[in-house]
Amino acid sequence: MCQEAVIVKVCVLASSSSGNATFLAAGRTRILVDAGLSRREILNRLVSIGEEATSLDAILISHEHSDHVSGLVALARLLRIPIYMTGLTAPGIAWNDFAPKLECFQAGSSFSIGDIGVSSFTVPHDAADPVGFCFQAEGVRIGLVTDLGYLPESIKVHLRGTDMLILESNHDVEMLKVGPYPWSVKQRVMGRNGHLSNDVACEFIRNDMAGSTRTLVLGHLSAHNNHPALVAQAAGQALAERGVEARLVVAEPGKQSELFQY
Repeated sequence: MCQEAVIVKVCVLASSSSGNATFLAAGRTRILVDAGLSRREILNRLVSIGEEATSLDAILISHEHSDHVSGLVALARLLRIPIYMTGLTAPGIAWNDFAPKLECFQAGSSFSIGDIGVSSFTVPHDAADPVGFCFQAEGVRIGLVTDLGYLPESIKVHLRGTDMLILESNHDVEMLKVGPYPWSVKQRVMGRNGHLSNDVACEFIRNDMAGSTRTLVLGHLSAHNNHPALVAQAAGQALAERGVEARLVVAEPGKQSELFQY
């Protein structure tokens, strides 16, 4: 019997407040979404899944915060490939006299990078022009949305019909309240332009997550104000209440995920 060919690959190379990067491949196209690790670490993590950075066709940036772009300039200098970001995000990057191959788009627009269709949408976060993404390739739809304070109806609409969803579950509210952050930072994280709590992520799973979703990856966990076991327990219960038979994966801080294949 012939084994079905893998045509779409996804790996969360990193997802936390310390660094974010996701690899996506479909057909002949390979892209990196965010570059919040050092260049060396990104290269090493790509090699660990059998990929070379030189095979990347583009880098796609969600917003300018350092945990999403700290390795961007060094990686771009090495690869000299197009970098996609919104026109309002680009000025917030410290390019250090480097002239990147910028492909600026407007938040809410859709475009293609090789064999991968990209749909962008605005997210509520305290950055210049932050966006989330949905990717379409070979009949597979993947949603990627982190760094947002709440989930407005417009985002819920964008995430309909996803086969795979990478969603933020940043903090446990009680851990955050008693944790080490200054009160001003706690207010920022809990605010409507901050980060999703476990409770809000689970409310979305329970009431709004697409029935088509086969894989749910919860990420961008705070190392100080959350714990993977808390996320897994709460989300597992929410999935059971929703009645969706999605596979649940928690992206732990400091670790890359498995290579998901469709």
